Amino acid sequence: MELTIYQADAFTTQLFSGNPAAVIPLQQWLPDDTMQNIAAENNLSETVFFVPSGDAASDFDIRWFTPEVEINLCGHATLASAFILFSQLHFEKETIVFSSKSGLLKVVQQNDMLVLDFPSWKPLPKTDYPEMLSTALGQAFIVEVFQYRDLLVVLENEAAVVACEPDFTLLKKMGEKVIITAKGNDVDFVSRFFAPSAGVDEDPVTGSAHSQLIPFWSERLQKTDMAAKQLSKRGGTIYCKQVDENRVLIGGNCVLYMAGKCWI
Repeated sequence: MELTIYQADAFTTQLFSGNPAAVIPLQQWLPDDTMQNIAAENNLSETVFFVPSGDAASDFDIRWFTPEVEINLCGHATLASAFILFSQLHFEKETIVFSSKSGLLKVVQQNDMLVLDFPSWKPLPKTDYPEMLSTALGQAFIVEVFQYRDLLVVLENEAAVVACEPDFTLLKKMGEKVIITAKGNDVDFVSRFFAPSAGVDEDPVTGSAHSQLIPFWSERLQKTDMAAKQLSKRGGTIYCKQVDENRVLIGGNCVLYMAGKCWI
């Protein structure tokens, strides 16, 4: 079987930065193990697949796979999927609606940016976090810990986020996805994201993490519109908006790297 595959860098305007995602449009789902094998072969943080939806409420059904597991929400690969649909597949509506394991996700073109309409996952304080967490984060000084899906670890400042040298073996043993964050110097907040338990040591730019980060920082900073950076080696810039208690907006750009074929 011949499949069309695209690769785009998300949350960036420059090639070789942001977060790369492999995008594979389908007419019908492949077997789960085949999609997982393709994701492992691509060896990117996410490979995304979508099929035309049979539901009038959405345009496409969407699923995301890391090299090791299927996940319930992914921002950068959703952004990349919308980018491919608009720029390469000539999708004609102004808004794309994806149906996912995390509900309906909308993506709209807004000037030169794509904006994701995602769930708002307000994290709650967590005092019973694993004792090894500080050690796993390279002896980082932990200010506070919160959690919704992922552990959200507040560090002292942006410099501490940059300097963090995690022990990925310990993080994988913990079995938690971990966001580290702090108030930013030239943006509202910064973060990094670690998910070795899902086959991704450090994700370059993580849209789904901002489903937690936006409500957290919106309340703390008393702002609804914010700018954020993810301070991975590749780096990325994220526009953020707290719409209400249920939804957030996550905006960014994409750059096409590759279009080709794969055979399975």
